[in-house]
Amino acid sequence: MTGYLVASLAIPLGAGLAVLALPARWRRCAAVPALVAAGANLVAAAGLFRSGAAMRLPWANYGIEFALRVTPLSGFILAAAAALSFLVLLFASSHLDSHPAQGRFLGLALLTLGFANGAVLADNLIVLLFFWEGMLGTLLAMIALGGRQAVRTAMKAFTIVAIGDLCMMFGVALVWQMAGTFSLSDIELPVSGATASAAFCLMMAGALAKGGAMPFHSWIPDAAVDAPLPFMALLPGSLEKLTGIYLAARISFGLFVLKPDTWVSNAMMAVGAATIVLAVLLALVQKDFKKLLSYHAISQVGYMVLGIGTAVPAGMVGGLFHMLNNALYKCGLFLAGGSVERQAGTTDLARLGGLARQMPVTAVCFFIAALSISGVPPFNGFFSKELVFDGALERGFGWYLAALGGAFFTAASFLKLGHAAFLGSPAAASRQVREAPLPMLVPMAAIAAACILFGVWNRLPLSAFIEPSFAPYLEGHRSFGGMPGNAAVAGVSVAVLLLAWWSHSVAVRRSGSALGASDIFHRAPGLAQYYRAAETPYADPYDLGVRAAGILGRAAWACDRAVDWVYERFAVICASSVSRAIRTAHTGRYASYLGWILAGAAIVALAYLRSM
Repeated sequence: MTGYLVASLAIPLGAGLAVLALPARWRRCAAVPALVAAGANLVAAAGLFRSGAAMRLPWANYGIEFALRVTPLSGFILAAAAALSFLVLLFASSHLDSHPAQGRFLGLALLTLGFANGAVLADNLIVLLFFWEGMLGTLLAMIALGGRQAVRTAMKAFTIVAIGDLCMMFGVALVWQMAGTFSLSDIELPVSGATASAAFCLMMAGALAKGGAMPFHSWIPDAAVDAPLPFMALLPGSLEKLTGIYLAARISFGLFVLKPDTWVSNAMMAVGAATIVLAVLLALVQKDFKKLLSYHAISQVGYMVLGIGTAVPAGMVGGLFHMLNNALYKCGLFLAGGSVERQAGTTDLARLGGLARQMPVTAVCFFIAALSISGVPPFNGFFSKELVFDGALERGFGWYLAALGGAFFTAASFLKLGHAAFLGSPAAASRQVREAPLPMLVPMAAIAAACILFGVWNRLPLSAFIEPSFAPYLEGHRSFGGMPGNAAVAGVSVAVLLLAWWSHSVAVRRSGSALGASDIFHRAPGLAQYYRAAETPYADPYDLGVRAAGILGRAAWACDRAVDWVYERFAVICASSVSRAIRTAHTGRYASYLGWILAGAAIVALAYLRSM
């Protein structure tokens, strides 16, 4: 099994470097070796699943070993990442066939996969950081492939995620101080006391920054516009969610022992609930296919964080199950968006319409993924959301209400998106469109089939992947597969979906178009103020940071100029003034000097007499 461990790193990393090293004239042929490497990586991941394989190699002093280990959780994440990466690379081989950066994208994608494998398999915190930072570097490079404008977006993404990574480094240092080791297998700390709480929060910031939760989210909508679309399917759509939420789960129920009704649990749930509601409201009013999906990529992270943060079995299992389901349907949705972009030449919803006639396979795959993310039974998203709902309700009605509100707005926004892009009368940009080529359809169809399979037969992913990952925390609890345990909560969820469908129908009749269906929410009391605030430059934490850095920079420049003026101008003026005063006082006449002597003697004598 050690060979499989080595292969899971060596194959994608070696193949990625080899593809990037290809001469420019050969990079058009990069798809073949990239797909072979991705397929071999999938075989290695399958070989490691539930193997319990481990390896340790001396690496440095202070307890730093190059340690890798397969746990039920890491084996499951490894397999999911390998399968989705293979499908995205197959899609990209056709989607980017005329793009000058196709070879570089495929090479960077393989490197990203290799670093993700290393981060998931790492059994040492320093090894984890090494591979984690590797993913940050490829993130920057892949976004920059989109062109000149994309470079600014790449720097924004790099800065935001790097802040989270820096927090994670400080958290690792605190964990080492408390545990005395970097070995993940040997650490299990209670979240009690200031140091442990600080370490938990700092490490969780790194995980949430990778996952794209608020407030580490604002680069994702920009990347949706500027970066190659397969990038969105690969990283924000799948790999970053898998690795970020993997680490969040590992921190909460591995490195630390998260308990319900603690302030850190409540803080995680608050971040999750805020991410769900605030991001889905922004998704609702978008008029671009890719930007709408990008805000949902943020919002859905909230369900995962909320579920894990409950620290109760239903929520924990639901959060991890939703991570898997989200990676599936979100990847499928981005691939459908990429198919539309390539075939129609635009993702502006105002210029699309009636695509279901010209692109029936893409439309079917899109609607299956859209029904899944909306939580419609019997698709996979329904069952994972119900588990999150059950866990949230166990912790408090307010948490459940936030998650339920997010489900309503998710359904409303996908009714708008599907209606505007695929139904109705064909727009000018849609009339000459043809169906996407087979290499783009196969990944979408495979993901759509998985969305159906993991819903109808949800016992398979739950019993094979999710429940073994939390086995020590689920003793004495029922299996979560099959129908939802709380029929009343499931009934409310279905009623909310029907309400979303009814509100969309009414809004379309009033506005006259599917694209205008969200206007009713844009003008609603309370929401109107939120949307106005969201449109200001102060709504983006990154922009606030840039402005604050600009102010500090100008203040530092002013201080620097002031210090220079004191040394270069003020000191010279003072010295010149003193020099002139001394020259004036020293005239060279003996009478003047005698007068100064007598005056000084008189002052000394007077001071002496007053002190007696």
